[in-house]
Order: sequence, then C-alpha cells, then structure tokens
Amino acid sequence: MNAAQDNLVRAESHREFTVIESPRVEDGAALWRIARDSEVLDLNSSYSYLLWCRDFATTSLVARGPDGEPVAFVTGYTRPDRPDSLVVWQIAVDREHRGRGLAGALLDALTARVTAELGIRRLETTVTPGNTASDRLFTAFAARRGAQVERTVLFGGELFPPGAGHEPELLYRIGPLDR
Repeated sequence: MNAAQDNLVRAESHREFTVIESPRVEDGAALWRIARDSEVLDLNSSYSYLLWCRDFATTSLVARGPDGEPVAFVTGYTRPDRPDSLVVWQIAVDREHRGRGLAGALLDALTARVTAELGIRRLETTVTPGNTASDRLFTAFAARRGAQVERTVLFGGELFPPGAGHEPELLYRIGPLDR
C-alpha cells in the first residue's frame, strides 16, 4: 500500500466521507462555510466559491460525508505561465473531521489525478508563517513523494492593504511529483 492509499484508508476508517470527487456548483455554499469556519483561511466571496466549483472542478476535489454534503475540500488551478504546476489555493476540513488524515487524502487524490490527466510535475501553494498545520501537511506530502520543498517569500506583508495585518505568504514549491 502506498502513502496515498494509507491516508485514504485511515480517513475512511473514521467514516469521514463516502466519496472524493470533483465539486459541483451547488457545493459552493458549503465550501464557503467550511473556509469561513476554518478561522485560518482568507475567506473569499461566496460567489468565488461558486465560480471555483464551475471553472476549476478539474483541479479541485471535495470529500462528502455520508449524507452527501461536503466535509472537506481542496481547490487548485494550473498556472497559466507554468502549465506543469498545480497551485493549491485552499484546503480545509470541517472541524469535526480534522486530525484523521482527510486533508492528506484529498491532496494525494488531487495530485494523482492531475499528474495523470494534466501532466502536472510540481505543486505550489502559499502558507503563512503562523500556519503550522498547513506547513506540516505540505511538508509531509513532499516527504511521501521524496520531493524537494523550496520555500521563498511570495508576497511580503507590506503588499497587503494598510492595516490588514496580513502575515507574509510563503511560496512552497514541491517537486518533482514523479511518485
């Protein structure tokens, strides 16, 4: 069993979800709620989550609970200037489903899909210095694949609106994704 399958088995053993699949437009409100309730993600407009579910469904996934409602999601897109790179925009898990490997299972499932279907060889994401959960998630993801992690400052805190108090966004470049 590989690391992705192991993560999926751990997540399934907790009955966190029944299926992982592409989001549908009608999932947009649930994704917005999960992001809002995370208390760590920058919350986008509810409209943007509807668009995300429509326009970026190929590079995004949701995990559904037994009732069919989303309990977690990962959103991403391919970089226009680097079509072999997947940018993971957001990943979030409902509070009652955290700590069971679901975020890792979603990340592994999405990466498996986009490497096979789109030829993705690298993953990029941003993490703020205070977000240790995301740092652990992406560092563990890279370790499972034997991939390198390169960290640089993408957007310094001074680039955000005055008074926003936004931490810098650190760019994590992970690859190659050969495994």
